[in-house]
Amino acid sequence: MKICIYGSGAIGGYLGVRLHQAGAEVSLVARGAHLAAMRENGVTLLMGEEKTVVHPRCTDNPAELGPQDYVIIALKAHSVPGVVPAMQPLLGDDTAVVTAVNGIPYWYFHGTGGEFDGRTLETVDPGAVQWNGLGPQRAIGCVVYPATEVVEPGVIQHVYGDKFSLGEPDGSKSERVVALSKAMEAGGLRAPVLDRIRDEIWLKLWGNLCFNPISALTHGTLEGICGDPDTRAVAKAMMLEAKDIGDRLGVHFRVDVERRINGAAAVGAHKTSMLQDLERGRPMEIDPLLSVVQEMGRMVGVPTPTIDVVLALVKQRGENAGCYSRPQPAAAPAAAPEVVAVH
Repeated sequence: MKICIYGSGAIGGYLGVRLHQAGAEVSLVARGAHLAAMRENGVTLLMGEEKTVVHPRCTDNPAELGPQDYVIIALKAHSVPGVVPAMQPLLGDDTAVVTAVNGIPYWYFHGTGGEFDGRTLETVDPGAVQWNGLGPQRAIGCVVYPATEVVEPGVIQHVYGDKFSLGEPDGSKSERVVALSKAMEAGGLRAPVLDRIRDEIWLKLWGNLCFNPISALTHGTLEGICGDPDTRAVAKAMMLEAKDIGDRLGVHFRVDVERRINGAAAVGAHKTSMLQDLERGRPMEIDPLLSVVQEMGRMVGVPTPTIDVVLALVKQRGENAGCYSRPQPAAAPAAAPEVVAVH
Protein backbone atom coordinates (compact mmCIF):
# COMPACT_ATOMS: atom_id res chain seq x y z
CA MET A 1 0.00 0.00 0.00
CA LYS A 2 1.56 3.27 -1.17
CA ILE A 3 0.57 6.27 0.93
CA CYS A 4 1.80 9.82 0.47
CA ILE A 5 1.15 12.28 3.27
CA TYR A 6 1.09 15.75 1.78
CA GLY A 7 1.91 18.17 4.55
CA SER A 8 3.94 16.22 7.07
CA GLY A 9 3.94 18.56 10.03
CA ALA A 10 2.51 17.67 13.42
CA ILE A 11 -0.50 15.59 12.35
CA GLY A 12 0.94 14.41 9.04
CA GLY A 13 4.19 13.32 10.65
CA TYR A 14 2.33 11.48 13.40
CA LEU A 15 0.25 9.65 10.80
CA GLY A 16 3.36 8.89 8.80
CA VAL A 17 5.11 7.24 11.72
CA ARG A 18 2.07 5.15 12.59
CA LEU A 19 1.41 3.99 9.02
CA HIS A 20 5.10 3.23 8.49
CA GLN A 21 5.03 1.07 11.62
CA ALA A 22 2.03 -0.75 10.13
CA GLY A 23 4.08 -1.72 7.08
CA ALA A 24 2.74 0.75 4.52
CA GLU A 25 5.08 2.25 1.92
CA VAL A 26 4.92 5.81 3.26
CA SER A 27 6.31 8.97 1.73
CA LEU A 28 6.17 12.40 3.35
CA VAL A 29 5.98 15.72 1.54
CA ALA A 30 7.33 18.57 3.64
CA ARG A 31 9.64 21.55 3.35
CA GLY A 32 12.26 23.66 5.07
CA ALA A 33 14.16 22.73 8.21
CA HIS A 34 11.59 20.09 9.17
CA LEU A 35 12.17 18.26 5.87
CA ALA A 36 15.95 18.53 6.20
CA ALA A 37 15.85 17.07 9.71
CA MET A 38 13.57 14.19 8.70
CA ARG A 39 15.83 13.34 5.77
CA GLU A 40 18.95 13.33 7.93
CA ASN A 41 17.68 11.83 11.18
CA GLY A 42 14.32 10.23 10.37
CA VAL A 43 10.99 11.18 11.92
CA THR A 44 10.93 11.09 15.70
CA LEU A 45 7.64 10.60 17.56
CA LEU A 46 7.51 11.25 21.30
CA MET A 47 4.61 9.68 23.21
CA GLY A 48 5.02 10.03 26.95
CA GLU A 49 8.24 8.23 27.81
CA GLU A 50 8.26 6.35 24.50
CA LYS A 51 10.44 7.50 21.60
CA THR A 52 10.03 6.08 18.09
CA VAL A 53 12.21 6.90 15.08
CA VAL A 54 11.30 5.81 11.54
CA HIS A 55 12.85 6.56 8.17
CA PRO A 56 10.19 6.95 5.46
CA ARG A 57 10.97 8.64 2.18
CA CYS A 58 10.81 12.44 2.59
CA THR A 59 10.76 15.02 -0.19
CA ASP A 60 9.57 18.44 -1.27
CA ASN A 61 9.07 17.24 -4.84
CA PRO A 62 5.97 15.05 -5.31
CA ALA A 63 7.03 14.28 -8.88
CA GLU A 64 9.71 11.95 -7.43
CA LEU A 65 7.09 9.70 -5.89
CA GLY A 66 4.75 8.69 -8.71
CA PRO A 67 1.11 7.57 -8.40
CA GLN A 68 -0.09 6.53 -4.95
CA ASP A 69 -2.87 4.36 -3.58
CA TYR A 70 -3.74 7.12 -1.11
CA VAL A 71 -2.79 10.77 -0.80
CA ILE A 72 -3.55 12.05 2.69
CA ILE A 73 -3.76 15.84 2.74
CA ALA A 74 -2.67 17.05 6.17
CA LEU A 75 -2.12 20.71 5.35
CA LYS A 76 -3.97 23.69 6.77
CA ALA A 77 -7.12 23.84 4.65
CA HIS A 78 -6.40 27.26 3.17
CA SER A 79 -3.08 25.97 1.78
CA VAL A 80 -4.57 23.15 -0.27
CA PRO A 81 -5.73 24.98 -3.44
CA GLY A 82 -2.21 26.30 -4.00
CA VAL A 83 -0.62 22.83 -4.12
CA VAL A 84 -3.16 21.07 -6.35
CA PRO A 85 -0.93 21.43 -9.45
CA ALA A 86 2.05 19.96 -7.59
CA MET A 87 -0.05 16.97 -6.47
CA GLN A 88 -0.86 15.81 -9.98
CA PRO A 89 2.04 13.29 -10.31
CA LEU A 90 0.68 11.49 -7.24
CA LEU A 91 -2.71 10.84 -8.80
CA GLY A 92 -3.26 7.61 -10.68
CA ASP A 93 -6.54 6.28 -12.00
CA ASP A 94 -7.48 4.72 -8.65
CA THR A 95 -5.77 7.09 -6.20
CA ALA A 96 -7.92 8.10 -3.22
CA VAL A 97 -7.51 11.58 -1.74
CA VAL A 98 -8.06 11.67 2.02
CA THR A 99 -8.94 15.14 3.32
CA ALA A 100 -7.50 15.25 6.84
CA VAL A 101 -8.17 18.98 7.09
CA ASN A 102 -10.27 21.17 9.34
CA GLY A 103 -13.57 22.64 8.24
CA ILE A 104 -15.83 21.80 5.32
CA PRO A 105 -13.96 19.91 2.55
CA TYR A 106 -14.05 20.72 -1.15
CA TRP A 107 -16.13 17.60 -1.97
CA TYR A 108 -18.90 18.31 0.54
CA PHE A 109 -21.76 18.47 -1.99
CA HIS A 110 -20.55 15.55 -4.12
CA GLY A 111 -23.32 13.01 -4.58
CA THR A 112 -25.70 14.58 -2.10
CA GLY A 113 -28.62 14.79 -4.54
CA GLY A 114 -31.12 17.59 -4.41
CA GLU A 115 -30.68 21.30 -4.88
CA PHE A 116 -26.99 21.59 -4.00
CA ASP A 117 -25.62 18.40 -5.57
CA GLY A 118 -22.28 19.16 -7.23
CA ARG A 119 -22.09 22.64 -5.71
CA THR A 120 -18.61 24.00 -4.98
CA LEU A 121 -17.79 26.35 -2.11
CA GLU A 122 -15.85 29.45 -3.03
CA THR A 123 -14.59 30.10 0.50
CA VAL A 124 -12.77 26.75 0.75
CA ASP A 125 -12.23 25.95 -2.93
CA PRO A 126 -11.88 29.24 -4.81
CA GLY A 127 -12.38 28.74 -8.52
CA ALA A 128 -13.16 25.04 -7.88
CA VAL A 129 -9.43 24.29 -8.08
CA GLN A 130 -9.66 21.20 -5.85
CA TRP A 131 -12.94 19.98 -7.34
CA ASN A 132 -11.49 20.08 -10.85
CA GLY A 133 -7.86 19.21 -10.02
CA LEU A 134 -8.33 16.42 -7.46
CA GLY A 135 -11.83 15.28 -8.32
CA PRO A 136 -14.66 14.69 -5.85
CA GLN A 137 -14.84 11.02 -6.86
CA ARG A 138 -11.37 10.46 -5.31
CA ALA A 139 -12.33 11.89 -1.94
CA ILE A 140 -12.46 10.10 1.40
CA GLY A 141 -13.44 12.24 4.38
CA CYS A 142 -11.28 12.24 7.50
CA VAL A 143 -11.97 14.02 10.79
CA VAL A 144 -8.81 14.49 12.87
CA TYR A 145 -9.00 14.38 16.67
CA PRO A 146 -5.42 13.97 18.00
CA ALA A 147 -3.36 16.91 19.20
CA THR A 148 0.31 16.88 18.24
CA GLU A 149 3.10 19.43 17.96
CA VAL A 150 6.38 19.79 16.09
CA VAL A 151 8.65 20.58 19.05
CA GLU A 152 11.75 20.87 16.87
CA PRO A 153 12.48 20.05 13.22
CA GLY A 154 11.89 16.35 12.65
CA VAL A 155 10.51 15.76 16.16
CA ILE A 156 6.78 15.39 16.86
CA GLN A 157 5.27 15.38 20.33
CA HIS A 158 1.98 13.54 20.76
CA VAL A 159 -0.27 15.40 23.22
CA TYR A 160 -3.49 13.40 23.21
CA GLY A 161 -5.88 11.41 21.03
CA ASP A 162 -5.58 8.68 18.40
CA LYS A 163 -8.86 8.86 16.47
CA PHE A 164 -9.19 9.58 12.75
CA SER A 165 -12.81 9.06 11.65
CA LEU A 166 -13.09 8.04 7.98
CA GLY A 167 -16.00 8.01 5.57
CA GLU A 168 -16.95 7.88 1.92
CA PRO A 169 -19.08 10.80 0.72
CA ASP A 170 -21.80 8.31 -0.29
CA GLY A 171 -21.65 6.51 3.06
CA SER A 172 -20.54 3.19 1.61
CA LYS A 173 -18.10 0.76 3.21
CA SER A 174 -15.97 0.70 0.09
CA GLU A 175 -12.96 -1.55 -0.30
CA ARG A 176 -10.62 1.44 -0.35
CA VAL A 177 -11.88 3.07 2.86
CA VAL A 178 -11.97 -0.24 4.73
CA ALA A 179 -8.40 -1.03 3.64
CA LEU A 180 -7.18 2.37 4.83
CA SER A 181 -8.97 1.94 8.14
CA LYS A 182 -7.28 -1.43 8.69
CA ALA A 183 -3.86 0.03 7.87
CA MET A 184 -4.36 2.86 10.34
CA GLU A 185 -5.59 0.50 13.03
CA ALA A 186 -2.56 -1.74 12.44
CA GLY A 187 -0.49 1.34 13.31
CA GLY A 188 -2.23 1.75 16.65
CA LEU A 189 -4.79 4.36 15.60
CA ARG A 190 -8.56 4.31 15.87
CA ALA A 191 -10.05 4.76 12.41
CA PRO A 192 -13.80 4.01 12.42
CA VAL A 193 -15.54 4.04 9.04
CA LEU A 194 -18.69 6.11 9.36
CA ASP A 195 -21.72 6.03 7.10
CA ARG A 196 -22.47 9.73 7.80
CA ILE A 197 -19.06 11.41 7.71
CA ARG A 198 -20.64 14.83 7.16
CA ASP A 199 -22.24 14.64 10.62
CA GLU A 200 -18.79 14.11 12.12
CA ILE A 201 -17.31 16.97 10.09
CA TRP A 202 -19.99 19.30 11.44
CA LEU A 203 -19.55 18.11 15.03
CA LYS A 204 -15.91 19.17 15.02
CA LEU A 205 -16.58 22.31 12.97
CA TRP A 206 -19.35 23.28 15.39
CA GLY A 207 -16.79 24.02 18.07
CA ASN A 208 -14.02 25.28 15.80
CA LEU A 209 -16.20 27.93 14.16
CA CYS A 210 -16.79 29.72 17.48
CA PHE A 211 -14.00 28.85 19.91
CA ASN A 212 -11.20 29.53 17.43
CA PRO A 213 -12.15 33.09 16.43
CA ILE A 214 -13.29 34.05 19.94
CA SER A 215 -9.94 32.89 21.32
CA ALA A 216 -8.06 34.83 18.64
CA LEU A 217 -9.99 37.98 19.57
CA THR A 218 -9.76 37.59 23.34
CA HIS A 219 -6.62 35.44 23.77
CA GLY A 220 -8.77 33.26 26.00
CA THR A 221 -8.39 29.52 26.49
CA LEU A 222 -11.22 27.03 25.98
CA GLU A 223 -11.75 26.91 29.72
CA GLY A 224 -11.94 30.69 29.94
CA ILE A 225 -14.24 31.17 26.95
CA CYS A 226 -16.68 28.49 28.11
CA GLY A 227 -16.54 29.54 31.74
CA ASP A 228 -17.28 33.22 31.18
CA PRO A 229 -21.04 33.78 30.77
CA ASP A 230 -20.61 36.48 28.12
CA THR A 231 -18.21 34.69 25.77
CA ARG A 232 -20.07 31.44 26.34
CA ALA A 233 -23.24 33.19 25.16
CA VAL A 234 -21.49 34.40 22.00
CA ALA A 235 -20.23 30.88 21.28
CA LYS A 236 -23.69 29.42 21.86
CA ALA A 237 -25.33 31.96 19.53
CA MET A 238 -22.84 31.11 16.77
CA MET A 239 -23.41 27.39 17.27
CA LEU A 240 -27.18 27.76 17.12
CA GLU A 241 -26.91 29.67 13.84
CA ALA A 242 -24.66 26.94 12.46
CA LYS A 243 -27.02 24.22 13.68
CA ASP A 244 -29.88 25.84 11.78
CA ILE A 245 -27.74 25.68 8.62
CA GLY A 246 -26.75 22.08 9.27
CA ASP A 247 -30.38 21.12 9.92
CA ARG A 248 -31.39 22.55 6.54
CA LEU A 249 -28.67 20.42 4.93
CA GLY A 250 -29.76 17.20 6.64
CA VAL A 251 -27.01 17.06 9.26
CA HIS A 252 -27.69 15.12 12.46
CA PHE A 253 -26.05 16.62 15.58
CA ARG A 254 -25.69 13.78 18.07
CA VAL A 255 -25.07 16.11 21.03
CA ASP A 256 -26.79 19.34 22.04
CA VAL A 257 -25.17 22.76 22.24
CA GLU A 258 -24.61 22.78 25.99
CA ARG A 259 -22.95 19.38 25.95
CA ARG A 260 -20.67 20.43 23.10
CA ILE A 261 -19.61 23.58 24.97
CA ASN A 262 -19.07 21.63 28.20
CA GLY A 263 -16.93 19.16 26.29
CA ALA A 264 -14.70 22.01 25.12
CA ALA A 265 -14.51 23.44 28.63
CA ALA A 266 -13.33 20.07 29.93
CA VAL A 267 -10.22 20.31 27.74
CA GLY A 268 -9.04 23.01 30.15
CA ALA A 269 -6.70 25.94 29.65
CA HIS A 270 -5.98 25.03 26.03
CA LYS A 271 -5.19 27.60 23.36
CA THR A 272 -7.02 26.95 20.09
CA SER A 273 -5.07 26.41 16.89
CA MET A 274 -6.17 29.81 15.57
CA LEU A 275 -4.82 31.60 18.64
CA GLN A 276 -1.57 29.65 18.41
CA ASP A 277 -1.24 30.64 14.75
CA LEU A 278 -1.89 34.29 15.60
CA GLU A 279 0.70 34.30 18.37
CA ARG A 280 3.29 32.67 16.09
CA GLY A 281 2.57 34.87 13.08
CA ARG A 282 1.27 31.99 10.95
CA PRO A 283 -1.68 32.07 8.53
CA MET A 284 -5.01 31.66 10.32
CA GLU A 285 -7.69 29.19 9.18
CA ILE A 286 -10.50 31.73 9.07
CA ASP A 287 -12.22 30.88 5.79
CA PRO A 288 -12.39 27.05 6.17
CA LEU A 289 -13.76 27.33 9.72
CA LEU A 290 -15.96 30.41 9.59
CA SER A 291 -16.42 32.05 6.18
CA VAL A 292 -17.66 28.75 4.75
CA VAL A 293 -20.44 28.58 7.36
CA GLN A 294 -21.53 32.08 6.39
CA GLU A 295 -21.47 31.03 2.73
CA MET A 296 -23.57 27.94 3.41
CA GLY A 297 -26.00 30.01 5.46
CA ARG A 298 -26.59 32.26 2.50
CA MET A 299 -27.06 29.21 0.29
CA VAL A 300 -29.90 27.86 2.46
CA GLY A 301 -31.36 31.22 3.47
CA VAL A 302 -30.35 31.16 7.15
CA PRO A 303 -29.25 34.50 8.65
CA THR A 304 -25.99 34.42 10.63
CA PRO A 305 -25.82 37.75 12.52
CA THR A 306 -23.47 36.62 15.30
CA ILE A 307 -21.20 34.70 12.94
CA ASP A 308 -21.10 37.73 10.64
CA VAL A 309 -19.92 40.05 13.43
CA VAL A 310 -17.27 37.67 14.79
CA LEU A 311 -16.06 36.89 11.27
CA ALA A 312 -15.67 40.59 10.43
CA LEU A 313 -13.68 41.19 13.61
CA VAL A 314 -11.38 38.18 13.33
CA LYS A 315 -10.64 38.89 9.67
CA GLN A 316 -9.44 42.36 10.58
CA ARG A 317 -7.51 40.98 13.56
CA GLY A 318 -5.78 38.54 11.27
CA GLU A 319 -5.06 41.16 8.62
CA ASN A 320 -3.58 43.56 11.15
CA ALA A 321 -1.29 40.81 12.42
CA GLY A 322 -0.25 39.78 8.89
CA CYS A 323 -1.85 36.37 9.41
CA TYR A 324 -4.77 36.60 7.00
CA SER A 325 -5.41 37.88 3.50
CA ARG A 326 -8.91 38.27 2.18
CA PRO A 327 -9.56 36.21 -0.96
CA GLN A 328 -9.57 38.48 -3.97
CA PRO A 329 -12.63 38.24 -6.20
CA ALA A 330 -11.99 37.41 -9.82
CA ALA A 331 -11.58 40.50 -11.92
CA ALA A 332 -14.66 41.45 -13.88
CA PRO A 333 -14.27 41.08 -17.64
CA ALA A 334 -13.53 44.28 -19.45
CA ALA A 335 -16.57 45.95 -20.91
CA ALA A 336 -16.97 45.66 -24.65
CA PRO A 337 -16.21 48.90 -26.45
CA GLU A 338 -19.27 50.93 -27.26
CA VAL A 339 -20.21 50.71 -30.89
CA VAL A 340 -21.47 53.94 -32.33
CA ALA A 341 -23.46 53.66 -35.50
CA VAL A 342 -22.44 56.12 -38.19
CA HIS A 343 -25.13 57.07 -40.62
